[in-house]
This record gives sequence, C-alpha cells and structure tokens, in this order.
Amino acid sequence: MTEKRCYIPTGEDIKEAQKLAWKELIQQISSCGKCGLHKTRVSTVPGEGNTKTHLMLVGEGPGEEEDEQGKPFVGKAGQLLTKILKAAGISRKDVYITNVVKCRPPHNRVPAIEEMMTCNMYLEAQIALIRPSIILCLGNTPTKWFLKTSEGISNLRGRWFKWRGIDLMPIFHPSYLLRNESRKKGSPKDLTWQDIRAVKEKLDQLSPREGQ
Repeated sequence: MTEKRCYIPTGEDIKEAQKLAWKELIQQISSCGKCGLHKTRVSTVPGEGNTKTHLMLVGEGPGEEEDEQGKPFVGKAGQLLTKILKAAGISRKDVYITNVVKCRPPHNRVPAIEEMMTCNMYLEAQIALIRPSIILCLGNTPTKWFLKTSEGISNLRGRWFKWRGIDLMPIFHPSYLLRNESRKKGSPKDLTWQDIRAVKEKLDQLSPREGQ
C-alpha cells in the first residue's frame, strides 16, 4: 500500500496565497455593483498601506478627492490625519487605511445601513487578511458600525474596546478637527492627541511583523 503524504504549505506558499487573495479582493471591489453607490462613483477606494501592519484605520467613506484619486484620506482631512500620525511617531506607510464603504456616497452623506451591510464583506475580508492587533475607528460611523451602539463619538473616543479579540479605539474624525481649531486643554484636538499617543504606546508593546 502506498503511503499517503500530507502536504504542509511553506511560508512562501502562504505569502503567495495572501498576495493572490489581496489581488482578487481588489478586483472584486473595483468591479462591484452590489449597491447604488457604484452608479455615481468615479472610482472605488479599496484602501491603502501596509498589509502586514498591526494598526488598521477605518473611516466612513471616500470623499470627492478620494473618489477622484482612488485613494483613502488624501484631502484636507487626510492630510491632517497624516500629520497627527507623524507627530505621534507613526508613519502612514506603516499602517493600513480604509473605509466602511469603498465608494463615495453622493454629496458626502453618511452611508446608508444597506450600503454598509453590502460593503461589509470587503471590510471583513481586509481585516481577515491583515489580522490587525489594533483598529482605530475614525469618527461616528465606523465606531457605531463596529460596536453596534447608538452612543456618540464624544462619549466613546479614547476608550479601549475588544472587538473579536482586537483592541479597538474610536477617535474623532479628522474632518471634525478641521472644524474645531482650538488646541486648548480638553478641546477635540487636544483629546485626539491624547488618544493617538495611547495608540502609539500600545503599538510599541507589539513585536514587529515580517514585512513591516
């Protein structure tokens, strides 16, 4: 009788499978027509960054500039986000940034529940492939989506939650900070600075991943 041998995938096999999975996921997002948002989009905005990262940032949805460029957080709010991360010692290229929905809602309105439910399969796939240790929710929409709560961002920001074993923190959306210029103690900008430092502190406790 011939002995059957069990094939054990190598590290290279796993890396190649992950690359193919990412490629297929991006293609699926790019050609998606599952909800009405595809009718008004210029381009899809899957996400951008290091897929080997510990830290994943999730916003609401693409804005006008993101829709035009196909990249997340490239407008004024995105530029401020980059500065906030840099000030805390976090490089944007070392994290992964995406949104709950991958197409721009008309007039930058809040995505409808049905739109978020439809797009959730893509967000779930991204989380499964990246396996982040920390998820940073930018603003009300992703916070409520992950935590399934009606409580507002003002009460939830700066607090750590466990979501499927992942450390999750909500913070103010950068666009909100643009509308609130004050840097006084207790202001949204001051609170966000405290929050991002807490994220950096937790991030520093984690061992670097291969490919970071």
